[in-house]
Amino acid sequence: MAIPAAYPYVTVAITTPPPPTAQRAPGVVAIVGLTPNGANGGSVAKNTPMVVETLSDAANYFAKVNADGSVSSTTLYDSLALAMSQNPKPSKIYGVRVDGTDYAAALSSIEGIDDITFVALANETSVTNLMLLKNHVENVSAGGLRRMAVAMVDSSRVKSNSYVADAVAAVTTAPNSLKSSTGRMIMVAARGATQDVAVAAMASIAGYAPQVSVVLKTINGIQMPKEAQYSPSEIKGLSENGILPIIDPTLIVGESLHFADGQTFSSDARWAYVDFVRVIDDIEFRLKAGLIGAIGDSRITKEGMTSLKVRMESILGPLKRSAMIDDFMVEIAVLDILSMPESARTNTDNAILVAARQDRKVDIIATVKYGPAVHRLGVQLVVKF
Repeated sequence: MAIPAAYPYVTVAITTPPPPTAQRAPGVVAIVGLTPNGANGGSVAKNTPMVVETLSDAANYFAKVNADGSVSSTTLYDSLALAMSQNPKPSKIYGVRVDGTDYAAALSSIEGIDDITFVALANETSVTNLMLLKNHVENVSAGGLRRMAVAMVDSSRVKSNSYVADAVAAVTTAPNSLKSSTGRMIMVAARGATQDVAVAAMASIAGYAPQVSVVLKTINGIQMPKEAQYSPSEIKGLSENGILPIIDPTLIVGESLHFADGQTFSSDARWAYVDFVRVIDDIEFRLKAGLIGAIGDSRITKEGMTSLKVRMESILGPLKRSAMIDDFMVEIAVLDILSMPESARTNTDNAILVAARQDRKVDIIATVKYGPAVHRLGVQLVVKF
């Protein structure tokens, strides 16, 4: 038997580094809108989602650029420009050109784009069309790609004694109620505005981190005639029905428009606030992306389950550190059982462990504590002499 040679003395085996964890920006919006047929409606084919980074992109893709450099605007172009005017603005903006008025086909074209978190129809108030938007976000979210829609009350509805009741009835009357039982809809109202309030609101919300409440956040590019602005009773009436009025608060210096409330247009109170739904969506994606590497790798042993717990803590820990969540706890029953001496395990413990190993399925409970922003303050002013 020959003795192995010492040469080349040192052998190095290179292990390929793990792939990077998938990232999903929480502020990616898609705007689906109308343009004229042919070149007057832009260079991009209908039902073809395009990332729009500049106003020049928006003009070339979804409008007509004249020989002198001016733009013959379209509904979609105007809404894209409005989205870009928000500060902060969304992290990414998609535009989709509708074929005629076939919103269903246009919405279908973005079903598989996994980074979209918000969708709106450009300057659209038809409840029939907005129902397509609602169905889109609910169905896609149920399939695992969580996203929200922003829609608007018809801004041309004139002021009247029954304004609130009429506005609410217009978007809640069966069978075309836009309220979402899963908190997927956001409804805004800006009476007298001629701009696309829904897209402006969506882009404004998307510009902020998920845990930031939208209450009193600014919306750019919208004008409301002073005589059309909402009275205190109308603000309360709309807000209590889940519609976010756009207001110009007297207590905020200057003339600027803001969200008067922060609710979703939901029929389920558990999903009543925009920031709460956004935070849950963001955490869910982070957990999925961060744990996919454990599939087929982590073993159902004490060491394997400990590694899995550490992996989860490394996902949730930064969220606590950045104050997105207040605290968290990770519980893995199988790990607790494997940490016991075999003699101390009950029949139930053994049954849980056997089932986990037979089915190759481990159940984990991740508990997060969320500390929401203050929306109301109760101040008692005491006067003494």
